[in-house]
Amino acid sequence: MAKVYYEQDVRYDALSGKTVSVIGYGSQGRAQSRNLKDSGVMVLVGLRKGGRSWELAKSEGMDVVTIEEAAEAGDIIQILIPDQMQQEVYETSIKKYLKEGKALGFSHGFNIHYHQIIPPEGVDVFMVAPKGPGPLVRRMYEEGKGVPSLIAVYKDYSGKAKDIALSYAKAIGSLRAGVIETTFKEETETDLFGEQAVLCGGVNELIKYGFEVLVEAGYQPEIAYFECLNELKLIVDLIYEGGIINMWRGVSDTAKYGGLTVGPKIITKDVKELMKKALERVQNGEFAREWVLENKSGQVVLKASIESAENHPIEKVGKILRDMMPWIKRGD
Repeated sequence: MAKVYYEQDVRYDALSGKTVSVIGYGSQGRAQSRNLKDSGVMVLVGLRKGGRSWELAKSEGMDVVTIEEAAEAGDIIQILIPDQMQQEVYETSIKKYLKEGKALGFSHGFNIHYHQIIPPEGVDVFMVAPKGPGPLVRRMYEEGKGVPSLIAVYKDYSGKAKDIALSYAKAIGSLRAGVIETTFKEETETDLFGEQAVLCGGVNELIKYGFEVLVEAGYQPEIAYFECLNELKLIVDLIYEGGIINMWRGVSDTAKYGGLTVGPKIITKDVKELMKKALERVQNGEFAREWVLENKSGQVVLKASIESAENHPIEKVGKILRDMMPWIKRGD
């Protein structure tokens, strides 16, 4: 069983008297730094001077300095910039300031697990990974609640790395909901697999194939869009709120029978075997190496793939139909 921690389990504030430097002010950086500050933690936000987030962070009352200044002044340095940027920023602006006794934190284990960042001796390395987007992390904190997080320790030089992780999780509100202990390996590999095989990759392809099958059979694209994409939110909401069984309780008997009997014939054991291969590529580092090279080449494959996705007919019909739905918060 997973080890879960709550506020009452943390009796020692490992952040007391420490300066936490948060590198980045995107979705997570903005939320975590503001929550830390509101919890009474001394926080510096490290950014590129003149970058688009600089003035935003200042306008929200944060102490903003350059990344180098934040790295030098911080006792705890939390890196919250995109994975593909972390190694370069670490090497050029953070590494030289990692003196003995400092701590280095992350909210995703990619660069540590795949050795893109190799911390020096004498430094604690930990992770606090909220299981929700930054805006939700902030909103739940403001409401006196919290978003669950994962915590992990990669290097425990001081003997207090876990205390730092728990104290950090408490300060951003996560211990109100519960914090699950994991490892950098488990968090990284399961996160990548979930994105690729299910959440971003698998679901995406399933939607497009369903749309294409209906349109190629002569049905109107607008009807195919509603049946294969738009209504997915209704199903996902039911699953999110109460698990898969909650979805089965919420749909018609016709949908139950059709889904339970036809679904396994489409998503077969062959798909499971392909998922295993995808997981193996994550576990052996093949995907990580591919992604690192992709960034070094200017993201050529990624850009071409996004362009192809944008030109799919489902996107064109979707833009038209979303104009009919004013309640949707538009992303296009």
